[in-house]
Amino acid sequence: MNNSNEPNLTVEAAFLRQSVEYLVNHYQPKIERCLDLLTDEQIWWRSNESNNSIGNLVLHLSGNARQWIVSGLGDEHDDRVRDLEFSQTEIIPRADLLRLLSTTLTDVRAVLENLPTGQLLEYRKIQGKDVAVLEAVFHVTEHFAMHTGQIIILTKLITQKDLSFYDFVDSVPIGKWRA
Repeated sequence: MNNSNEPNLTVEAAFLRQSVEYLVNHYQPKIERCLDLLTDEQIWWRSNESNNSIGNLVLHLSGNARQWIVSGLGDEHDDRVRDLEFSQTEIIPRADLLRLLSTTLTDVRAVLENLPTGQLLEYRKIQGKDVAVLEAVFHVTEHFAMHTGQIIILTKLITQKDLSFYDFVDSVPIGKWRA
């Protein structure tokens, strides 16, 4: 986490900052690395009709983060149609998925970086339920972690490769997929 040693950093501000750190600097680059290793056809491959493709998962993550954070906390219009994220079978090119993910997380970052920490215990109506702002941020971060793991395992199954996320020097992981 950047600037975690700031003397006046509150727990609330640290929570928001760490959430952005995970979403933008941990999960997003891993998803991007996976997409870069796959063809468009592989991104949309499903092992069977009851499973989702990596493409569906990217659409779902973008829809979820936009609904919960950008709309739910940032007061943008919510036009999400969740079922379409999973029913999509026509190939959306990798470049478009990468752009969607990047745009979504840029918008999420903007909302979280400008969110007054005093609002974390306030409630907002998200998916028809009253949800604490803190819970919404935690939900999106946890949700991203879970589906990033699914994208990673699907990529490993498809490519049959080590994704080389980490290089260990002196037993300390160094992210080598980052520029």
